[in-house]
Parts: sequence; C-alpha cells; structure tokens
Amino acid sequence: MSLAVLHSRALAGMDAPEVTVEVHLAPGLPSFTIVGLPEAEVKESRDRVRAALVNAHFEFPARRLTVNLAPADLPKESGRFDLPIALGILAASAQLPADRLDEYEFAGELSLTGDLRPIRGALAMTYKAHRCRRSFVLPYASAPEASLVRNAQVLPAKTLLQVCAHLANRESLQPYVDQNAGKTIPEYLDFADVKGQAQCKRALEIAAAGGHSVLMFGPPGTGKSMLAARFPGILPPMDDTEALESAALQSLGSGGFSVERFGRRPFRAPHHSASSVALVGGGGDPRPGEISLAHHGVLFLDELPEFERKVLEMLREPLESGRVSISRAARQAEFPARFQLIAAMNPCMCGYLGHYNGRCRCTPDQVLRYRGKISGPLLDRIDIHVEVPAVLAQDLAHANSGESSGAIRARVETARAAMIARQGKDNARLATREIDNHCAPDAKGAALLMQAISRLGLSARAYHRILKVARTIADIAGAERVRDAHVAKAIQYRRFDRA
Repeated sequence: MSLAVLHSRALAGMDAPEVTVEVHLAPGLPSFTIVGLPEAEVKESRDRVRAALVNAHFEFPARRLTVNLAPADLPKESGRFDLPIALGILAASAQLPADRLDEYEFAGELSLTGDLRPIRGALAMTYKAHRCRRSFVLPYASAPEASLVRNAQVLPAKTLLQVCAHLANRESLQPYVDQNAGKTIPEYLDFADVKGQAQCKRALEIAAAGGHSVLMFGPPGTGKSMLAARFPGILPPMDDTEALESAALQSLGSGGFSVERFGRRPFRAPHHSASSVALVGGGGDPRPGEISLAHHGVLFLDELPEFERKVLEMLREPLESGRVSISRAARQAEFPARFQLIAAMNPCMCGYLGHYNGRCRCTPDQVLRYRGKISGPLLDRIDIHVEVPAVLAQDLAHANSGESSGAIRARVETARAAMIARQGKDNARLATREIDNHCAPDAKGAALLMQAISRLGLSARAYHRILKVARTIADIAGAERVRDAHVAKAIQYRRFDRA
C-alpha cells in the first residue's frame, strides 16, 4: 500500500477541528514534503519523524514522500502531528497494518528517540474525538487531562513502538483510568482569616450569590487582597460542565492544566504591567488571555488605576457578553470569558485619603486625576463599589474574626438555587426583559430608585445593575419581592456614582 489515511486534531480557539493526515509514497528521487498550510513547528516534524523512525529500528522509505494535512485552509501548528505522520509513513510503506487506523485518532510530539512528549489542548481534542466515537491515542503524560472527558476511550502510550505494537495486535494499549478522579475536594483560603471588614464581606457575599462584579477601594493594608484571594471559597461548587469548560480553556494556555485543579474555581491575578494581549488573548495563533483563563472563576485586578487605560477598556465588552472574539489577518478565534471581576484600588495616589491617621496630602485635583484613570463606561459596568476602611486596633486584637467561608457559602448556595429555580441563571446575567419580569421592586422601592436616578444622574445601565443587585439581596434574605430596603442597599453599593 502506498497511501495511508489517519485522523488527528488541530486547535482553533476552543474548538478542535478534525485533520485528515494523508501519507503517499511515490517513485522518484527521495524527498519529504508536508502540505496543507503547516506552520514552522509542523514543517520541522520531518526531521523529528525521520530520526524517531530510524532510532525505533524502522526503515525510512527512500522514495518521494508527500504528507497532506486536510483541510488545506486550516492552519496547522505545534508538534502534535508527529505521531500520525510517523504512523502514516509506516502504514504506507507496509511496515504497519493499516486496517485499524480508522478506529483511532492520534496526536503526539516525537522525540528523536521515539518517545512521546505531552501536547497542548488534549482535553479539547479528546472531547471532539469522543463525539466522533473514536479512541484517542496520545502521550501518556497527557492522559490524566484527557481522561477528564467522561466515557472517552483514552489510550496512552510512552513511545512510538508501543503504538505500533497496539496497531499490529502484538501488545494492546490499556485505556487510561484515573483512580483519583472526582476524589479531590477543592480547598480555598478561609474568610475567617480576615479580621473586621464586615461590610465588605457582606458585599462579597452578595456578589458571589448573584455573580456580580466588585470594586473595592481603601487605604493600603486594609485587607483588599486578602478578601479577593478568599472570594473563590464562597462561590458555589462548579458543576461538571463548568469544570470541563474551565479545564479545557486552561489546557489551551501556555501554563497548561493540572488535573489536581479540576473542579477548583480559577483565580487569576495578573500584574498591572500586563499587556492587552495577555489580558484578553491573541497572538499569531490566538490563545486565551487572563479573562478566559478565569472562565467560571475570578479575575482579580489589584491596583486597578495602574493598569494601562487601553488594557482596561478591553474589559468592557467581555463584562457584558461573557465572550471575547479575537480577529487576526489569517484567523479568528472566540473564547468564553464568563468571569467575576474583583478589582481593588487606593482612594488616592498616596493611598491614605480618609485614613484616620490623616497622612494624605493629595489635592482634590490629584484625587480626581487618579480616579479618572478608570473610565466612566468601565465603572458603570461594575455592579458593586464598596469601601474597605482601615481596620481598627481593637479589631485586629480581637480573637473572633467572624464567619468562615463555609458558613457564607451555604447562604450563597441557597440564594443561587433560588435564582436557578426562578430564571435558570444568576441575577448578573439577566437580560433587560428578564429584569422587568424578575427584579421589579415594590412601589416604595421604585420611587426610591427614581429619586436616586434623578439626583445622581445614573445611566440606564446603572439602573438595571442596581435592580439586579437588589434582587440578589432579596434572594439572600429569602424575600419573594424586591422591597425598598433592598433597593436602598443596592444604591449604597454604587459608591462612585454617589461620589
């Protein structure tokens, strides 16, 4: 047989489109050509595959060798095509039986000795291979990640020879089963570690229940970063779909995914020097940025005004839509970005405005200029603005620091369950018509809100976000109807609007 056809996968955003690997041997001067829009890493596979076959004691055919990666208009990158190309050469040169190749999909980077190295995006590729009812053969190091797809047939191998022995019916590859799957209980930092700050803890509880974004502001050392780091611990546990989506996105990132983190809410805290590409995603081969890596988790932006204005403005659309679209000249990609934004900032440039020690010497113009680094449209999209004042000495010395994360999470789960039963989603994701149906306040609450809009000059977006926060406060209290007290509390959380 001079032609062999195998199946593999490429990566295009969150998708893993199928790639057909066609290997053809023809008479003529020895050559090795790869076509089908391969990038540099794929072209370099010629040397890796040749060395791996020779060192595995196979014969590399001295003929005209052509490898086609179809479809031709889909860019192919990384070394994951090494394994199917090598197997295709062996099958086309009759060194390996080709009758079972259609049952499998293959992906793996080859070392020069024939060992298989881990690949990026194993979770996304296994998911699509499972939907096509094929077994997936991949490097052993990538098997724990791939096995997260329920009921998928994952066949890990450590070397090229093991794969060849399996296809030749000499020694079968054993399906991978993770003995610890589902046994790891996520552990988070505890809210009880933070002393004082009862008002901010309450605001974060409301944010966790309703899926709202939060901006904390206050002097240095008041616990803003501590509170943010403990916020994932009061969020409801992820279901299987959310955990799989989050893991798939992280597996596409440059840092990869560790199976031990499966089911754990992601917490991403990029430095304020991060570029727009690092935050939103991009590159020649588009990869997810921090906002997508925080999908179903928390994106914490400390020292918010220190981020570049251009970088912050790129958050506006994802905060509304929960998705980010990346367009480049050669390709486009779309990634989900349903994250909860937790931001922190100082009240002024020196940080001590309103501090009881009276150290601030910033002029009103300097304060306005500092806060003006955050645009009005972005601030409008943040549901809750809460002050984190300096902690008093007696609170620091007090042994009892307050409720644990577990106690707060129990109330959050009860409120979230009420939202799901009523509308099928959390309050932060309600559309305009759904807000009218589920968040309408009573007469006193409506009058109070109209008065606040008139006096504070609130936008229509702020109006809707106040109603959604008020609905969440009512859900935590177990109230069926949004009342004036709930609306008043939600208005208080628009601190910068009132300023």
